[in-house]
Amino acid sequence: MKKTKLAFVDLETTGLDPSKHEIIELGCLVVRPLDDSARPKWEIVDELELKVKPTRLNQAEPEALRVNGYNDGDWLFAVSLEQAMKTLAEKIQDTTVVAQNVTFDWSFLEHAFAETKIMPRVFYHKMDLPSMVFGKLHARPELQKLSLWALSEYFGVKNQSAHTALADARTTFEIFKKLLELP
Repeated sequence: MKKTKLAFVDLETTGLDPSKHEIIELGCLVVRPLDDSARPKWEIVDELELKVKPTRLNQAEPEALRVNGYNDGDWLFAVSLEQAMKTLAEKIQDTTVVAQNVTFDWSFLEHAFAETKIMPRVFYHKMDLPSMVFGKLHARPELQKLSLWALSEYFGVKNQSAHTALADARTTFEIFKKLLELP
């Protein structure tokens, strides 16, 4: 398990319902431990940032589009969902997926993989950063929320481009490393 590569994944979507809304951006940072110690150093071995062409904008939640910064111009050269899922499946092969909200992100990914008939080969375990933080720091009164923003503040991690997929995946990775450094 200690030598397993981890894939830090984040998505931006057009809403909260994977059966109705779409992935419009995905980010992924693949890392591997450089040693077998209890607090290993990590090496980034791959990363991915894709804008995904939406096909059902009429079903999008306006607030989701606003928060995610969607505009037609920035998505002009976006890839199809099929191409995005194929590329992501290659990047996350033989990894354990880690996310800030793994239940949310994986539900969208699972739906997209099924829709495109692409089957990723990943370990069935998924890791959720807030669960890890809660397990380690639940008794700390100064940590009231487990959102990415709250965890960034708590751990002193700057996220220059919040609500962009790759920046949020990188932030999740940085918080993960800081969490592992705690006694």
